[in-house]
Amino acid sequence: MTALLRYQAELLIRSHRLLPPLLLYGVFLAIGVQSGQPVLDSLGYTAAGLLPVAAWLVRVCVAGDPPAARLVAAAATSPARVHLACVLTALLCSTALGALATVVVARISGAHSADHRVAVPVGEATVGGLLAAVACALLGTAVGALCNWPLLRRPGYALLATALAALVALVQAPSPAHAAVRDLVSGSHSGAVPMPVPACAAAALLCAAATAVACALSSRRA
Repeated sequence: MTALLRYQAELLIRSHRLLPPLLLYGVFLAIGVQSGQPVLDSLGYTAAGLLPVAAWLVRVCVAGDPPAARLVAAAATSPARVHLACVLTALLCSTALGALATVVVARISGAHSADHRVAVPVGEATVGGLLAAVACALLGTAVGALCNWPLLRRPGYALLATALAALVALVQAPSPAHAAVRDLVSGSHSGAVPMPVPACAAAALLCAAATAVACALSSRRA
């Protein structure tokens, strides 16, 4: 698995298909995050923007390998392991991106509540923001795994399904990502730092289930 992950990571970097989601996330943060803004609000915004980026990265990794190369790798290991390496590479990339963005945003944001009356500890806020970012990365990975090959084979349908599913995962109340972001925004009003551990755990379960389904189908449709 280590060799497969290394191969997928090198393919992701050298193909330059990593750049569009990175640029999208950078523009999203540049527009919505300003220096001195309440730290928990900014961290919630940072985590929310990571979900569609994570879903996009899954699509990039799943569709990045040429069919012939994918068949060779599948013959050497198994189609499920190859697909798992693609999904894990996207998850690791989005998680690292979210962690970096969270640390930077926490440093430039104001350590206070939304009404500027309550001091917010930056260290605790950073940990809460990291948990929210991980939850969004996990759920975005689940969306990408369910909305691309092997479940959806046509690129047009896959793109539309990914965009709609990412939007639903952000705005619907039962979503763990929505709960994590909502907790950060609510904490900004009160000055209390939330720790969205349940949301992160729920997102991890959903991501594991979605990845298992995608990997099982990849073996059948290889």
